[in-house]
Amino acid sequence: MTVPKPKKLFIKNMVCHRCVMAVENELNKLELKPVSVVLGEAVIDSDPDPATLEVLRMNLKSIGFELIDDKKSRLVEQIKTEIINYIHYDKELEGYVNFSEHLSRVLKREYSYLSNLFSSVEGTTIEKYIILQRIERVKELLVYDELTLSEIAWKTGYSSVQHLSNQFKKVIGMSPTAYKKMQEHNRKTLDQIGEK
Repeated sequence: MTVPKPKKLFIKNMVCHRCVMAVENELNKLELKPVSVVLGEAVIDSDPDPATLEVLRMNLKSIGFELIDDKKSRLVEQIKTEIINYIHYDKELEGYVNFSEHLSRVLKREYSYLSNLFSSVEGTTIEKYIILQRIERVKELLVYDELTLSEIAWKTGYSSVQHLSNQFKKVIGMSPTAYKKMQEHNRKTLDQIGEK
């Protein structure tokens, strides 16, 4: 008797913990027995038959996710997931971050390869994507109104309040202070950041 081999599925647009629960729910509905579900991927206990995989693909698509089949798209999604995790969820990693070294280390690839691949698939650079994610995190922290601008700068990896303010104004078109005073804060969901 052969023991079933676990199957790893790569899933696009998983950007938060609710996404993990939604994907896990879809897997359970189809009795695919998830071993683990984390941002960007799910491991199920065995390889599903093609018909079940197609139903899963359609079910995931109906709730805003997408199964990724080709290796390049999977790697780009891993880059995005790693950046989102680092900027939005990793509370221990504050201050300056060298993302090129971090991504190379975690994804076990040369940064130049990751950078070229990301640009060719996404039509923007990793650096611009990181800036947009950081600015969205700054917007979130400004709305919460629990931290000073200096604390926000540190928490989001800016070298100074001036650096944060300059980049924020360049991307958003107003200062962080002006943004904070607005009544309506046009925030984006994490999977919309960087979309054209």
